[in-house]
Amino acid sequence: MLTPADCQVIEGQTAADEAEFYAAVQRAINAGAWSWQGHYGRTMMAAIKAGDCLLGRVACDDAYGHPIPSRDQVEPGTQGSYAFVAIHRGEPWADRLAALS
Repeated sequence: MLTPADCQVIEGQTAADEAEFYAAVQRAINAGAWSWQGHYGRTMMAAIKAGDCLLGRVACDDAYGHPIPSRDQVEPGTQGSYAFVAIHRGEPWADRLAALS
């Protein structure tokens, strides 16, 4: 669940280490925060493209109505999938993010 504390971390108002930062970003992705201010969408997409975060559990639309697939709708090993994150950050990292709500 995305909390106000997560928002403060993503916005840089609260200091966080790398794991805490990406956990907050993953919770924003899982919450479908794609229609929030542009900074959130850019941060979430950059984390997905870099292999730091997974796509959410359910598909949704961004602020412009463009579809954002779920992590299960993309091919294994492609951006946003569990395998992509596991390749780039390791399975323990991917497991931690996959377990977040």
